[in-house]
Amino acid sequence: MSSTPIIDFLKEYAEKNTVRAHMPGHKGAFPGFLSEAAKYDITEIPGADELFCARGVIRESEKNAARLFGAGRTLYSTEGSSLAIRAMLYLALINAKALERAGLRPKTERYTVLAARNAHFAFIAACAALDLDIEWLMPESCALLSCPVTARMADEALAALDERKTPPILVYVTSPDYLGAEQPIAELALAAHWHGVPFAVDNAHGAYLGFVENDRHPMKLGADLCCDSAHKTLSCLTGAAYLHISKYAPAVMAETAERALALFASTSPSYLILASLDAMNARLESGYREELAAFARGLGRLKERLAERGYSLVGTEELKLTLAPKSCGYTGLELAETLRKRGVECEYADEEHTVLMLSAQNGEEALRRIEAALLTLERRAPLEKMDLRLPKLTRVMTVREAMLAPQEFVPTERAEGRVMGNDHCACPPAVPPAIPGELITREAAELMIAFLKTECAVVNG
Repeated sequence: MSSTPIIDFLKEYAEKNTVRAHMPGHKGAFPGFLSEAAKYDITEIPGADELFCARGVIRESEKNAARLFGAGRTLYSTEGSSLAIRAMLYLALINAKALERAGLRPKTERYTVLAARNAHFAFIAACAALDLDIEWLMPESCALLSCPVTARMADEALAALDERKTPPILVYVTSPDYLGAEQPIAELALAAHWHGVPFAVDNAHGAYLGFVENDRHPMKLGADLCCDSAHKTLSCLTGAAYLHISKYAPAVMAETAERALALFASTSPSYLILASLDAMNARLESGYREELAAFARGLGRLKERLAERGYSLVGTEELKLTLAPKSCGYTGLELAETLRKRGVECEYADEEHTVLMLSAQNGEEALRRIEAALLTLERRAPLEKMDLRLPKLTRVMTVREAMLAPQEFVPTERAEGRVMGNDHCACPPAVPPAIPGELITREAAELMIAFLKTECAVVNG
């Protein structure tokens, strides 16, 4: 069995010098710096397989990935984890309907997902498309980029929904979050399964977690469904992602997974992105674990030196360096701008945090440059931290109703008392101060303004 069946086919096809009377229009000869890549940028011709009806080289490559990640089935996405998130919700809905037909689940007029509030906007949009209600897991300490939940919280929420005879079709969490904090995946999976509910994880930031010394990938820890953004922390092109389905997940999920992806996806997948996923399989089998371990140790030592110099660090994830620089007298935005001037571009920054998302591909030289940029920074008097706790809002419309209703934009300072429309605030995956269908309070409006959202879409009327 080839370790890179997609790449093998692309190379063979390029060498044949076939007349390409098929899409795309560049015909394998795109001018300029993309000329080499263009040779392998094809469409679903015979022999190249079909992404959402995979029976050939793509299916073979996906089987390689499933084995590496310990999944019952793995499917590729060339449209990031956003596509996989939509598919996971669809699969949960299909599973619920199958259980109803078998008399194993009470029929309900509405379907609900129990979710941690730090959800990507793709999750909210998918709930609108599928007309799903959302019950939020939202602790008192919930902030814009952090939403720590516990198995006890999930168990109590599930028990309350059971009493109302409205069991959710899915328990859904995002982990790791944007700051590098991780949810207790194994315990949450046990809580969900105790109540007979499937468990899904948006693991977009943690594709590499199955290859660290302490394997913490959701497929290992009990998730039924999981999405990974391979392009975020692995050596894959932007848009490369996985949808993993556990060996122990309801059979209907694996059986309908391709249909779930195809429902929301483009019919023109990128073979360059597929080739990068294919190549990653070979790399994962040949030295990646050792390379990752060495880089993680180097980053760990850097974190220790930064902490000794007074930097406040956030998160537990191996490949994120998240700084709360007000302890050193800088806002997160100021520190990001300073690093930019010193040749380091960050992933994300706001008033409180500066986030550097790294990978084994960065190497030791990148760590040395980051260290030099941070350790030579002038220390200032500490700044006062903002209170970023989010208020719990009242839902007055479904997400679908609010997103499809007539909209108008208003200054956020005048949004109090209005219903949030087709809009969101905060870099995903974050904790939105308000989601479509919720009544905006003064506290929620003030929080949006604090994060530079000066106007927002609200339901008109």
